[in-house]
Amino acid sequence: MCSERELTKENRRGKVTVVSGFSGAGKGTLMEGLQKNYPGRYALSVSVTTRKPREGEVDGISYHFKTQEEFDRLIEENYFIEYARYVDNSYGTPGPFVEQNLEAGRDVILEIELQGALIAREKYPDAKLIFVTAKDADTLIDRLTGRGTETEEKIRKRLLRAVDEADGIENYDYILINGDLQESIGRLHEVIQSEDKTRPSQEDYAVIRNIQSELKRRLSI
Repeated sequence: MCSERELTKENRRGKVTVVSGFSGAGKGTLMEGLQKNYPGRYALSVSVTTRKPREGEVDGISYHFKTQEEFDRLIEENYFIEYARYVDNSYGTPGPFVEQNLEAGRDVILEIELQGALIAREKYPDAKLIFVTAKDADTLIDRLTGRGTETEEKIRKRLLRAVDEADGIENYDYILINGDLQESIGRLHEVIQSEDKTRPSQEDYAVIRNIQSELKRRLSI
């Protein structure tokens, strides 16, 4: 395990990894696990958002919570690497944080959706794009409803968005099926650190297609 001091000594510039995935796939829990298991190695970019905080979320740690007016002002100041609308709210990646941590030798993780992922890859061509999913639609729905923080209408919008997101899966370098948490954290770390540029398997693509198909059936679309 490398310490922050060791990374600095090597004059190693960090690298960018983009992690996307369906709502309810467990991305946030995976990010927390990476930082806990590999302290000093990863810097998770904290997005700016206009959505309201959920119970237990802390401003500056979970997200930087802003009004739409404040968000628009940051756009004018060219503060974001990328920004987008997602389920009625705006989200953006702060550029200064990313660059400062890359220069410090930390690997920076951007937890963003496809539109932002493609913009980030334009800026950082060597970035890896990883898509996180649950093993099936039932698990995805159970995780979303189990939060108890959103209305049925909001959950439906997230599931509709997941149907659309599945169409962009070919843009990703790796598909991580998030089952056992510790195993998934270890695998995510391995994929990020690997120099290989492997493509997802047909079995991985099949998981995404099956989820998309089942969600369409559940949503009657």
